[in-house]
Amino acid sequence: MTITSDAGQAQAGPPPAPPPGPDPAHEPSLSRLLRPHAWSFAAVVAFQVVGAVAGLAPLLAVAELGRTLLAPGPIDPGRVWSVVLAGAAGLFVRLAFTGASSGIGHIVDGEVQLALRRQLAARLGRVPIGWFSRRRTGELAKVVGEDVSAVHPFIAHAPGELVAAFVLPLLSLVYLFTVDWRLTLITLIPVVLAVAHLPLMMTPARLREEKRFDAAMGRIADSVVEFVQGIAVVKAFGGSGRAHHRFRTATDDFVGVYHRFVRGLSVIAAGMQLVLSPPFVLLVVLIGGTALITAGGLPPADLLPFLLLGLGLTAPVAALIAHGFDDLQAARRAAGRIRDVLEVAPLPEPAHPLPPQGHRVELRGVRFGYEADREVLRGIDLVLEPGTVTAIVGPSGSGKSTLVRLLPRFFDPTHGSVTLGGVDLREIGSHDLYRTVSFVFQDVRLLRASVADNIALAVPHAGLDEVVHAARTANIHNRILELPRGYDTVLGQEAGLSGGEAQRIALARALLADTPVLVLDEATAFADPQTEQAVRRALAAPEGGRTILVIAHRLETVADADTVVMLDNGSIAEQGRPADLLAENGKFAAFWQSGEYR
Repeated sequence: MTITSDAGQAQAGPPPAPPPGPDPAHEPSLSRLLRPHAWSFAAVVAFQVVGAVAGLAPLLAVAELGRTLLAPGPIDPGRVWSVVLAGAAGLFVRLAFTGASSGIGHIVDGEVQLALRRQLAARLGRVPIGWFSRRRTGELAKVVGEDVSAVHPFIAHAPGELVAAFVLPLLSLVYLFTVDWRLTLITLIPVVLAVAHLPLMMTPARLREEKRFDAAMGRIADSVVEFVQGIAVVKAFGGSGRAHHRFRTATDDFVGVYHRFVRGLSVIAAGMQLVLSPPFVLLVVLIGGTALITAGGLPPADLLPFLLLGLGLTAPVAALIAHGFDDLQAARRAAGRIRDVLEVAPLPEPAHPLPPQGHRVELRGVRFGYEADREVLRGIDLVLEPGTVTAIVGPSGSGKSTLVRLLPRFFDPTHGSVTLGGVDLREIGSHDLYRTVSFVFQDVRLLRASVADNIALAVPHAGLDEVVHAARTANIHNRILELPRGYDTVLGQEAGLSGGEAQRIALARALLADTPVLVLDEATAFADPQTEQAVRRALAAPEGGRTILVIAHRLETVADADTVVMLDNGSIAEQGRPADLLAENGKFAAFWQSGEYR
């Protein structure tokens, strides 16, 4: 199947429900993508543990040095220098191991992001094409771009920060308990107060606000993409104000959502920051320590470790809650959206594919709806004989695009079947289907690749002579020679083409593919009459005859068709030869005379 336009042009349908799909064990998921890096994550955690333990040494050294110097009696120089050297060694070990941990974490992060984007690209290449138009371009771009990047804190920083937030306080507590258990419990008061705020950040209302926040961000991204893509048309018709309106509406909605999001979080975050701030921690330690010292239950020198380690006890937790917690929450939501895309059911492949026997197409009792309670096609019975041209006509919304997109299997019918060569499309392997059916959209978007590669997309092994012959037939050869490097010119980078020229490139692609079944959405709409006539003859006259199904918007296309199918409200209202239908003076004749065709 040769697709010569953006996949988003297709309409979306519900995921097909065919036979057993791939083994879930082989389906991509975040956990399976991270599994090959398990040893790297283990190294990150191990190095961070060593670094955290070593990082405690300078603080312990200062505390022990103070206790040694303030202790009654003569000072032991050997002990003093031992403590100083131990603190300095711990500092260097901490720098080395935390640096190694961070470096490995960032390397793994780069590898995981690359794997995620490759898996997303692979999965998006396998899902039914009809799935795309239910997803806005901006939202999908956000998943592949921003959401993959948002996983960075979870992979590169979370292991180290979590280790620092738990190992360092735990070791500090062990040491402080050996000094005085009562003041240790007092020192823990700020941490207990901060942890008590955490459930308030995970309430159902907060989670709903997070979802609204992410949805608002997606709407902004989509409105920007839509505005940029349509800016030329908007400016040409003086509609910039209306075009800006959707973007302004999206931003205004986001501001409202953001205010609610921050308003609910600010009080909780401020409370947590307050109880974990150094002044509050020092105040709690000094009040508790003073009370114990004045009561005679604590030597004054023993207050020093609590003043030093009390801050070390709360600083990692404060950093994690202030920044790491938000980043981890954002990474969790981004990972969920990535997982949703990775878990989209791919277009199912038959377990035992059958090759089509010829290229006769038949639709039997086909019914289809994008939503369960709203059918777009209602009982379509249609036969496309080899060597014939069938034109689909009808008013807007009658189901024309939906019908033609069933043939290249953009989605499967909810009822009935579409057969090719006597075989249901769901029983034909994609390789055979791609070699048999091609599709040309009216709105063509070319790849950022050379002209030759764009034409030979469906036949990558084609020689230059074959590419040139197809381009000549599509009446685009002379224009290609005018480009900076001819057929080697990279489109979108070294040169651009007009809509009509791009459409002729797509037609050349279809001619080169030379498939026996061709689906056209008025693919010569931008061509001049001479080009259109030449291309129509070339498309309709391969050896053995080609089956052509075309959405017709031009009088010439309808007049040249062997069969005209008039759709009305998802059903076939009339069917037959153009002249016969005109003679019957029915719906087709009225539609013909209404001025729909030029």
